[in-house]
Amino acid sequence: MTNIKPAATTTKTGTFYGVGVGPGDPGLITVKALKLIQTSPVISYLVNDKGQSQGNNIAQAAIAESGIKVVQGQQDIAITMPMLTERKLANTAYDDGAKQIREQLLQGHDVVFLCEGDPLFFGSFSYLLERLQEEFPCQVVPGISSVNAAASALVQPLTMLTETFVVMSGRHTDMQLLNALNHHDSIVIMKAGQARPRILALLEQSGRTNDAQYLEYIGRDNERIEKDVSKLEVEAGPYFSLFVILRSERKTR
Repeated sequence: MTNIKPAATTTKTGTFYGVGVGPGDPGLITVKALKLIQTSPVISYLVNDKGQSQGNNIAQAAIAESGIKVVQGQQDIAITMPMLTERKLANTAYDDGAKQIREQLLQGHDVVFLCEGDPLFFGSFSYLLERLQEEFPCQVVPGISSVNAAASALVQPLTMLTETFVVMSGRHTDMQLLNALNHHDSIVIMKAGQARPRILALLEQSGRTNDAQYLEYIGRDNERIEKDVSKLEVEAGPYFSLFVILRSERKTR
């Protein structure tokens, strides 16, 4: 007698998508990203303690401009991310968000996470990815980062020929930032808001104040560009701000 094995049962889970929505201008969202936002049954994004989401605002503006219709019955997962003073608070928020997303994925629903800029470049998606990628298929749709958007807004190349280029964060120490300013041609300092007074002092200390330009809310209605950073208020600025430091004399040949 031939033993007949029962057919294996497989449970198909949903796919977790990290979708970059760019720095703020809804026209900078890619066609691929917009299609996923349109067709995914579940959309997730971070919100602040007031329930506001920059990522979702950008996506909704892009949908409105394009005139497309989203899939019927589309669900939202709003992950509350308060102003972070402790890493423990962030981990709790990401744990909670991952739990909500996991529930949808286990039901076979694809989930799109809207990430400002690019999902894998200082992106909040990265923290959800590390919590879910061992269990579920994950894909990423890249977005335009604030670094690239800043260069476009200034109409200046970030690096040329043999120039060195480094991306830092306002969360780096004074020594780390000063080392970059002293040893690299082009530097972008992201997440500059709370560190703005400290960065201005380091620019002066390194003799690079005249090389620096400042931008905030790139591509949005309240965009600000200050090409003379000596005019900046020596006080904390918004989270969505950065410094671009380029040599006054470029290596063009």
